Amino acid sequence: MSSVQEMLSAADRAPSDVDGTSKYTRNNPYSSTVVSNYPLNSENTVKETRHIAFALEAGMTYSPGDSLGVLPEYRAEAVAEVLAALGFTGEARVLNYYKQEVSLDVAMRSWLTIGKLTRGTVGQYAKLAGAPRVGGRGYDALKQMCGPENKERAEEYCWGREFIDLITDFPGAVTDPQELFNVLPRLAARLYSISSSQLAHPSAAETTVRVVRYSSLGRERQGVASGELGERAVVGAVLPIFLHSNQNFRLPEDGSAPVIMIGPGTGVAPFRAFLEERQAKGERGKNWLFFGDQHEATDFLYREQWAAMQQQGTLTRMDTAFSRDQPHKIYVQDRIRENAAEIYAWLQDGAYFYVCGDAVHMAKAVESALLDAIAQGLNGTPERAAEYLAVMKQQKRYQRDVY
Repeated sequence: MSSVQEMLSAADRAPSDVDGTSKYTRNNPYSSTVVSNYPLNSENTVKETRHIAFALEAGMTYSPGDSLGVLPEYRAEAVAEVLAALGFTGEARVLNYYKQEVSLDVAMRSWLTIGKLTRGTVGQYAKLAGAPRVGGRGYDALKQMCGPENKERAEEYCWGREFIDLITDFPGAVTDPQELFNVLPRLAARLYSISSSQLAHPSAAETTVRVVRYSSLGRERQGVASGELGERAVVGAVLPIFLHSNQNFRLPEDGSAPVIMIGPGTGVAPFRAFLEERQAKGERGKNWLFFGDQHEATDFLYREQWAAMQQQGTLTRMDTAFSRDQPHKIYVQDRIRENAAEIYAWLQDGAYFYVCGDAVHMAKAVESALLDAIAQGLNGTPERAAEYLAVMKQQKRYQRDVY
């Protein structure tokens, strides 16, 4: 039995949770066929972004703003490397989180997080690492990364490392394969914003995926899900997926309401769905899209489609910010400030304001620029602008899908 089949067989017997209207969930996924997978970036880019479409079974439905969940698998090479470092074979039998027996190979591919290292994993590993398993200076070094007082030291160690690095640096702690379920967190499903409208694509859900690849400490690394989607999810491949509803990120019910969308990079994905939906319904509301990335020549995702939508009148206006195309970096928040007066005019006309993408930097910077635009429009203080934005939130006219 293949690792995917064994994982799905176990999932079929696992308790179910609810992620949408479909009978398929993260614990009972649908085996979907990849129907398209192609790059969106031009050649000579440092980034790799792919458009990937998954076939849906009749009755599986989604709305713009929803996500597609993927249950990822680690590369066979990564699993083999960990097995070799631990001195185990993939045929060994273990009990998964539902006390169902699976092979260790399947457990490492589909159940356990053997990728990005966390402080929790270091702490749990250290509990096993007492003498005589890992003795002397090795155990002392592990102890110095445990506990809240050593948080910074542990985070510094974890940065850029994976489980293979931990067991290479401090070998010998795990003597029973079953112990890995106490050391490693469960491999979580990955959610990707759906970048299509089902009105335009009735039997498929499409996604926009940035493939994560990097080098660290002499090893070539990749994201577990994005790496799989970028390398192994070829057309015809079958992957376990489910649909995830997001009721807090929805188009206005009034099709005549204006919409402003801020989506740099892959954050543009749900707005492609928004625009396809409004186009398919013939809605007359104005649509303004802000998009940003590094270089216009290589990273202008869906450029031809946006141009067609502008010609057809669906996309009223589009502003771009390509940060590396000039000596000083320009981001979407800078474009918001440049167009503050018109943005405020749209808000006064009842516009809905959406943000999708990076929560740490972009979303905060965008909100700051939006508040400045509101304050200027009101000829008021930051406090008045905050009150205005609070009302927009209550009216569900300010919605974010950030991560």
